[in-house]
Amino acid sequence: MTLPELIRAVRWMVRDTFRQSLATKLFWVMLTVTAVCTLVCLSLDVHGDVTPVTELDLPLVLPKAEADKLNPEKLKADGVRVISGEVTLGFGTVTVPLGRNREDAVRFVQVLLAGGVGDTAGVLLALLWTAGFLPIFLEPQSATVLLAKPTPRWAILLGKYLGVVLFVGLQAILFVGATWLALGVKTGIWTGAYWLAIPLMVLNFGIFYAVSAFLAVWTRSTVACAFGVLLFWLFCWMMNYTHHRLVIYPPAGMTELAHTSLEMGYWLFPKPLDMGAIFYDAMQADAFQVKAEEVRKLQEAGQFQPELSVLASVLFTLGVLGGAAYEFRETDY
Repeated sequence: MTLPELIRAVRWMVRDTFRQSLATKLFWVMLTVTAVCTLVCLSLDVHGDVTPVTELDLPLVLPKAEADKLNPEKLKADGVRVISGEVTLGFGTVTVPLGRNREDAVRFVQVLLAGGVGDTAGVLLALLWTAGFLPIFLEPQSATVLLAKPTPRWAILLGKYLGVVLFVGLQAILFVGATWLALGVKTGIWTGAYWLAIPLMVLNFGIFYAVSAFLAVWTRSTVACAFGVLLFWLFCWMMNYTHHRLVIYPPAGMTELAHTSLEMGYWLFPKPLDMGAIFYDAMQADAFQVKAEEVRKLQEAGQFQPELSVLASVLFTLGVLGGAAYEFRETDY
């Protein structure tokens, strides 16, 4: 098979995936989620301080709600700066006192959107909603038509995998772009670091969708793909968290074998907690949100290696895709 033929086959599978997303209405479901989050962003407004607050200012800064409880003369004498701002949601329905400044408030919303809605709930829902793409595609009545053509099975599987990842990537671009634009229009704050959420969300999804692809080839069951990948994500998160926790607070009597097994498990499997920490640092969220204690202490000790964490997760993905391609090649139709 020549390279142009391979590219054409993969491209056709990508197009078929987008056709499938439209046929199942998944495209519109995910677009609706983006529209709802965009509407929430359009309902948000920030009033008050615009001056950034630096780390050196922290001991001398108080929100107005807290300052009102103290003696104003003493605050003035001590040089305490009072921030008198607020955040409103739902077109003024809900009001939240502003503890820092306008930019921090907007970035806080962006971290919630990208980290909570997009990278956690969004990725998990995307894994659930796309779990049936490959099992349906691999049913004998569907697959035999494709397998009759002179196209390597691994190319067919790769094309379908890339199609799903690109579909989710498009939805991630629409989600981040629409919410970023809505927040910028409403508040006048345009944070470029927010766009880093797109590659991190797509990478996180792609890593775990490789497991879904392997389960699809192995079982051809949508239920097995959906619940299997969710259980695997939960296992990886617990492995990631447990590793950091035990490295920072090693229990008494922990054997060398247990420590080695923990390190092997950490480096072998994907690391969703680390992915979130990378985005947290990219958004400089320390200014308005408390970082997970385990990650913070690991960073302070110089033992957090985000580049190696991402590399190990990518290598895991390639290995799982290789196993799925081998299983697909050996499957009889």
